[in-house]
Amino acid sequence: MAELKTLEDYRNKIAQCVRCGACQAHCPVYLETGREGSVARGKIVLAAAVLDGEVELDERLREEISLCLLCGSCVVKCPNHTPTDAIVGALRRQITETHGLTPIGKGVAALTGSKSLIKTLLKGADLLSPLLFKKIPETSGLRLRFSPELLRERSLPPIPERNLFARVPELLEGDADKPTVGVFAGCALTYLYPQVGELLARLPHSLGYSVFTPRDQGCCGMPALSSGNGPLIDKLTGANLKAFAGRKIAAILTGCASCHGMLAGHSAEKAGNPFGAELVDIHVFLAQHGLVERLAALPKWQQRVRVTYHDPCHLRSAGVVRQPRDLLRTLPQVEFVEMEDAGLCCGLGGTFTAAHPGLSRSIGDRKLQGLQASGATLIASGCPGCILQLQDIVDRAGLPVRAVHTLELIQQALSESPQ
Repeated sequence: MAELKTLEDYRNKIAQCVRCGACQAHCPVYLETGREGSVARGKIVLAAAVLDGEVELDERLREEISLCLLCGSCVVKCPNHTPTDAIVGALRRQITETHGLTPIGKGVAALTGSKSLIKTLLKGADLLSPLLFKKIPETSGLRLRFSPELLRERSLPPIPERNLFARVPELLEGDADKPTVGVFAGCALTYLYPQVGELLARLPHSLGYSVFTPRDQGCCGMPALSSGNGPLIDKLTGANLKAFAGRKIAAILTGCASCHGMLAGHSAEKAGNPFGAELVDIHVFLAQHGLVERLAALPKWQQRVRVTYHDPCHLRSAGVVRQPRDLLRTLPQVEFVEMEDAGLCCGLGGTFTAAHPGLSRSIGDRKLQGLQASGATLIASGCPGCILQLQDIVDRAGLPVRAVHTLELIQQALSESPQ
């Protein structure tokens, strides 16, 4: 594997920032704080100053660099496409190398952490759910994003009895004339929403594809990226590469925007496409392989539910915007309505919500106006982290809205009788 890039490797990219301020209108953190250090150009100035030895990695700078969701909104809107998210990631790794891991970073490092740390994470979990931390492995990104203390204040789905690997075989055999695709489920779709993870495997199988869901896959590494833990990123990437090695696959499918952003974006920044096979979001795959036409042929239900869509940052920045909407519009039980500010960040941001819970929720609350105006009773998305955050937002606001994954609505259309 290639080495993770250092801040020095981004010197030329940093110089491309012309301080135009185009990022200001699109940075969810800046819209809340109004602080120059919160916005992309402010962080680029800080990164340049660190490179030139003009500032130290002191507490004030570390705080400013922590105020980034790695959502990529600034990169998409930047006229020079300065990769601020990657630069922030490199700067966080340099901070960690100099000052060590933060308490949250140590939680992320549970993969190589001590028993006492695990006991700390487990303490109080029974107050939330007897199954919560017992059923989720210590290496899972779910542990890394949400401590028991933070979870006490959140709306949480019930923890399923069976995880994804207990629901689907490692290989679903398909038609002989079609290739095998792989499934990278990630932590949330494996342990928190395994019913969605199962659809990630079974819907492509229903189209005739053999589907490989390796048992040895793990966290994508996004929480480790957020906390600046380069060695953990390397370890997780190596384990995931090994899990998919040895089987010829045409594509690796993702149903989690954060996983897609990490594997196709940040991991690719490090090593091109280390998996060899193309990484494809499930919406794109289904749209490319005839599901839109199949859904459009289904008879419309008399009783339809109004549904809107939230764009996860890591899908929007990857250009995956049209395909989820095409699928939703063709669903026979759905009345699709566009939501104002559908592309606004929900505020979760990997470990950001653990480090800055109040700010995370304030950013998420900006979704409420557009959601209420849409009149939707369901808000669909392609990211389990967004779904968790959105449900918490609407529950705190007292709205009768449920957050769901797009795949759940597709499965309902294919399996239930018209109403």
